[in-house]
Amino acid sequence: MTASRLIAIAALLAGVTPAQAADCPRAGALGTSRVLSVDAVTTPRVGLKSFPETLPLQDKEVVLTFDDGPANTTPQVLSALSHECVQATFFMVGIGVAALPKLVRRVAAEGHSIGTHTWSHKNLKNLKPEEAAEEIDRGIAAVETALHGKASRVPSTPFFRFPWFDSTPALLDQLQSRGIVVFGADLWASDWNLMTPQQQLTLVTGRLEAARKGIILFHDPRAQTAAMLPDFLRYLRENHYRVVHVVAKAEPNVTH
Repeated sequence: MTASRLIAIAALLAGVTPAQAADCPRAGALGTSRVLSVDAVTTPRVGLKSFPETLPLQDKEVVLTFDDGPANTTPQVLSALSHECVQATFFMVGIGVAALPKLVRRVAAEGHSIGTHTWSHKNLKNLKPEEAAEEIDRGIAAVETALHGKASRVPSTPFFRFPWFDSTPALLDQLQSRGIVVFGADLWASDWNLMTPQQQLTLVTGRLEAARKGIILFHDPRAQTAAMLPDFLRYLRENHYRVVHVVAKAEPNVTH
């Protein structure tokens, strides 16, 4: 490992803060183990399914992520997360955000991170560069409008995930230059495939047992995932896994 990479990891770990036990009123809940602050300088792209590097997670640490919402099943997902006092990251599609702004605000109010996932979930590799940029910016603007009442191309939480994980070098460079962290995943729940909640649980726990840690990809609009999630969180608790919440590293205060 290069010296520059070691320095970057040290800087990233400096942004780690432990979750407080007082944050969870329910005794025996899984809880959020720690909070990990990241930025595009130290971690521009994470997730071993797409990139050579991922978040600096320890053995049996997981990051929970949900794509393609918000949807009518998102409240069920939020309730499961709340019951176990854990936070996740939601990568939202702009069309759904515009249709369900109150739900977006609920996700934020319950302490979850909100990243973006384009405006309409088009494959950006198949678009002209200006069209791809518009898809990204409209998705960001939808979230900013829902959260703050004003459209902006600057995301409050600079996290982005490509639909189908299909990126281009130019788009990756553009996002990094804008300070936006691109998330892949380390393991998939493959919940785009139709299966029962029990089949879903068996699949994802088997993959986690093999990987031991990582960023997990779910989809909150999938009814099977919403139904399976309480059992999955119970599995994490009973098998001594720890949930890490990823947040954007705060900009340093500037004094004049």
